[in-house]
Amino acid sequence: MSTRGVSLLAYADRLGGDLRRLQAVLDGPLADLTGVHILPFYTPFDGDDAGFDPVDHTAVDPRLGRWSDLAAIGGGRELTADIIVNHSSALSPEFLDWTAHGTESRFDGMFLRYDAVFPSGASEADITAFYRPRPGLPFTPYAVAGERRLIWTTFMPSQVDLDLRHPAALAYLDRIVGALAQAGVDVVRLDAVGYAVKTPGTSSFMTEHTLAFVEELAARLRGAGLRVLVEVHAHHSQQIAIAPLVDLVYDFASAPLMLHALGDGDIAPLLRWLELRPANAVTVLDTHDGIGIIDAGPAEGLPGLIDEDQMRAIFERAADATAGHSDLASVVPQWASMPHQINATFPSVVADDEAYVLCRAVQVMLPGEPQFYYVGLLDGRDDEQRFLETGQGREVNRHVYDDAELSAAVARPVPRALLGLARLRRDHPAFDGDFGWMQTGPTSLRLQWQSADELLVLDADFAPGARQAVLTSERDGERRILHGAAGLAAI
Repeated sequence: MSTRGVSLLAYADRLGGDLRRLQAVLDGPLADLTGVHILPFYTPFDGDDAGFDPVDHTAVDPRLGRWSDLAAIGGGRELTADIIVNHSSALSPEFLDWTAHGTESRFDGMFLRYDAVFPSGASEADITAFYRPRPGLPFTPYAVAGERRLIWTTFMPSQVDLDLRHPAALAYLDRIVGALAQAGVDVVRLDAVGYAVKTPGTSSFMTEHTLAFVEELAARLRGAGLRVLVEVHAHHSQQIAIAPLVDLVYDFASAPLMLHALGDGDIAPLLRWLELRPANAVTVLDTHDGIGIIDAGPAEGLPGLIDEDQMRAIFERAADATAGHSDLASVVPQWASMPHQINATFPSVVADDEAYVLCRAVQVMLPGEPQFYYVGLLDGRDDEQRFLETGQGREVNRHVYDDAELSAAVARPVPRALLGLARLRRDHPAFDGDFGWMQTGPTSLRLQWQSADELLVLDADFAPGARQAVLTSERDGERRILHGAAGLAAI
């Protein structure tokens, strides 16, 4: 994820089919991208949570390839991979050994039991205080050496939480880090780390104890020569708080703020975010999890960049654009009044090519490290059939592309425009200079980069009926102006 380029977020099995074919895609039609974050390729990549429930977190699923295939991909670009910090699979050899042998297992203590957090029991208020991104309570009963025990399962019953205070859990993470570093991975994303530390009397999500653990873990990973990216969907102040502790955080807030601006042209919240956002941000509009909305809203008495009514309006417009399907696919977590994210593709929600390219142009111009999700890059629409087949709302945004469909997609105007933006971010010398921005009208803003001899300016108008992106490049005394999707495709 270079500051002078755009990276890709993708599954190997859904874009290419396996690691070798993914490399062919990256070396071929997507060669303008400078990095890739490959979503979980561990054994198995197609478990209950699409790879985020690894049975063996230190092995590449042989159906996708080998560690050498991963190293080959990383040889020509920056390579990012996930460490699933909060949990592993209930089918992992470590968990099976513990449930079979209990205190005689060398993994005894590695997995988080109910009574390890509440040794004296807990009240109803204690239990319901915990923040959980799914409906229901975060425990699942398992038999451990013939004894009934309650195990923490923050996400799914098959994803058993680790006790990250225990040496066995830390040794498990060290084994994963060693495998990734040896394969030439450059950046590791700490998946679900915001939930990893359980502290009675708190929500146990992004508390001071979580931040302390992240700082310790980041130091551990940097010692192995890795950059650290942390994934947290939360109030925007949490991203600001964690940014100094790691190398990279996500800018999840820009996406909902742009969707809000597209509603009625209100850019004030987006401008406010430009004043606050961390400089070391990976800027995304969409991911494998959908389009985060919670990241711009209020939380626990803290005001958001937008309020709940404005959040609700984003969901309503998304439902209108998708004929109600995004409402069906988006999950409302326990105790919440609305979903935390829209389960739909970003192009489906925007439903307007010029407006969509406008959002991508703003994304590419922001400081930090822009990243395109593969479905969004290819201008993909909701895969309703996958949702019907799996019952999983996030599958609408996880389409499987075959070679013919990929070839057709990259030839269309919108993907060509997005790849043009990627080339611009990679090649234009102005990105070596300073960033600035200003409001130029009630619904419009200007973003610019200027180096000693180069100037690049984006004029963006979010007004309904306008929704215009105009790039002006001044290089070597030559002035070039590019309008909208067609112009950007010509970069």
